[in-house]
Amino acid sequence: MKTIVLVGLMGAGKSSVGRILATKLDLPFIDSDDEVEKAAGCSIEDIFEIYGEPAFRDVEERVIDRLLQGSPIILSSGGGAFMNSRTRARIAEAAISVWLRADLAILERRTKRRAAGRPLLKGTDPSEKLKQLINERYPVYEQADIIIESVDETPEKTADKIIEKLTDDTA
Repeated sequence: MKTIVLVGLMGAGKSSVGRILATKLDLPFIDSDDEVEKAAGCSIEDIFEIYGEPAFRDVEERVIDRLLQGSPIILSSGGGAFMNSRTRARIAEAAISVWLRADLAILERRTKRRAAGRPLLKGTDPSEKLKQLINERYPVYEQADIIIESVDETPEKTADKIIEKLTDDTA
């Protein structure tokens, strides 16, 4: 089995679904954001504030590259990671990418619950920023190997949909 990399915007369910998927497939779950914080020795919010987004993206790229070299895992990637062409190429080569596609209303509702710790939403109108990110990122996310609609259902059901697609001959 290959590593499975979950991609999508913040609030799409990558962490919740990823943890459940990892349990069901008996694989370790790793959140690339947590690994970036460990590598940098500070929070993502601090990295953005002190060093800026490009520095964060650089660390993120190196962390994901390292994680893809190990044993199979379920990897929740940061929302912007798949936008990096080098990271996308590495994922295509070493893993199966799964885009959790969610509509604006779902993303708004879910990101409101955890607004703190989302640096891209800081100091902006969250709804407008999410619309901008959808327009910028969804055309790139469409390159994922598997696309799953992240709708109002339990993360367990979403994980089951992913497993179904992974075992389907057409995936």
